[in-house]
Amino acid sequence: MKRVRVIISGKVQGVFFRARTHEMAQSLSLAGWVMNRADGSVEAVFEGKEDDLEAMLSWCRKGPAASRVTKVEVYDQVRSEPLESFTIRYF
Repeated sequence: MKRVRVIISGKVQGVFFRARTHEMAQSLSLAGWVMNRADGSVEAVFEGKEDDLEAMLSWCRKGPAASRVTKVEVYDQVRSEPLESFTIRYF
C-alpha cells in the first residue's frame, strides 16, 4: 500500500472534478479524499495499491470532459493510520 498527495491545476473547479474523482477512486478501491482549494486547484490524497494509484494519476492528468488539466503535482506521503474510505471534503 502507498499514499500520495496530489495537486491538480487548470480548469478543475465547476466541472465535476471532485465528483468524478470520487467515482474513479471508489472504482479502483482507493481510500482518501478530494477537495477544492481556494486558489482554484483541486487537492487529493489517494491510498491503495501502486497499480491502482497509477491508474488514478493517469485519470487525474485528463480529468472529466469539461476540465482542462494544466499541471499535476504528486507527493509521496507517509502512511500513519490507514484511510478507511474515499470522501469529498468541503472547505
